[in-house]
Amino acid sequence: MTKIDLNHLTWFQAVAEERSFTRAAAKLRISQSTLSSTIKQLEDRIGLRLLTRTTRNVAITAAGARLLQTVAPRIDEIENEINALKALQEKPSGSIRLTLSDHAFNTIVWPKLKPVLKDYPDLHIELLQDNTLRNIIEEGFDAGVRLGEAIEKDMIAVRISPDWRLVAVAAPAYIKTYGTPKHPQDLIKHVCMNMRQETAGGLYAWEFEKNKEALRVKVNGQLTFNTSYAMIDAAISGYGIAYVPENIVQPHIEEGSLFLLLDEWSPVFDGYFLYYPSRRQNVPAFKVIVDALRHT
Repeated sequence: MTKIDLNHLTWFQAVAEERSFTRAAAKLRISQSTLSSTIKQLEDRIGLRLLTRTTRNVAITAAGARLLQTVAPRIDEIENEINALKALQEKPSGSIRLTLSDHAFNTIVWPKLKPVLKDYPDLHIELLQDNTLRNIIEEGFDAGVRLGEAIEKDMIAVRISPDWRLVAVAAPAYIKTYGTPKHPQDLIKHVCMNMRQETAGGLYAWEFEKNKEALRVKVNGQLTFNTSYAMIDAAISGYGIAYVPENIVQPHIEEGSLFLLLDEWSPVFDGYFLYYPSRRQNVPAFKVIVDALRHT
C-alpha cells in the first residue's frame, strides 16, 4: 500500500470532528473540493469507507471512528512537540482558542490580556464568547473559562478572578409601580427577566441563600436574554427585575439608576477559573496566557 500522507490524516481528523466538509475546509483553509477528493483518496488507499456523506451532514463509520481514535492523540503529540520547539524562538508564537462568557471576557480576560498581547505580536488569540458550557477537547479549544464549581475534575484549573455575587436590581420607576420584594419567593409575583442557559436545560432558576437556607426561584416576565449586559439595560429602562453580576451593575446602583434588592439573600459564587487539559501546560504560547490571567 502506498505510504499515507500525514496531512491527509490531519484533514480526515478535521472532517470527522467537525462532521462537515464545509466547516473542516474553512478551518484548514483549503477548498471543499480539494478536501473531499483527498478524503476519497485516503479511503481508496485504506480500502474502507471512513465517512458517510449525506446532503445535510457527515457521519463517521466504525472504521473511521477507530482510525480517529488512533491518529488523533498522535497528531496532537506531534503538534505539541512542534509548539514546544517554538520555545527556541525569541518570543512565543502560535494560536490559542478560548471559550468564555461575555461577563468573563469584559471584566477579567480582556482587561488582563490587552496590555500583554502587544508584547507578543506572533501570538494569535481566538475568543469565542457565549454562555454555553462547551466540551473544549471535542470542540478544538485550548482552554475555557468557567466558574470553579462547573469545571470537570480531570482538568487543570487556574483561578483568574476573585469570588463574586449575583444581585437582583430594578429601576426606581419599577419599584414605585410594583413595590419591593422582601423575600425571594416574592419574585414569583413580580416582572423579572430570564436568562437562557442552552446547555443547562433551559432558563436559569435564580439562586439565593441566607443563613444556610438555599432557594431556587423560577421567575417570569416579558423578556429573556443570554447576556447580562442587555438585561441591565432593560432593567434601567424599567422592564423588570434583573439578576446580574454585582461587579458590572455596581456603577448603576451607585448613580441611582438601579436599586439593589434582596441584598442579604445574594450568594457568593466561586470566581472564574481558566481550565485546560494537562497537555497544554508546557506550550510557551499558552503559558503567556495563563501567566497573564492568573489571579494574585
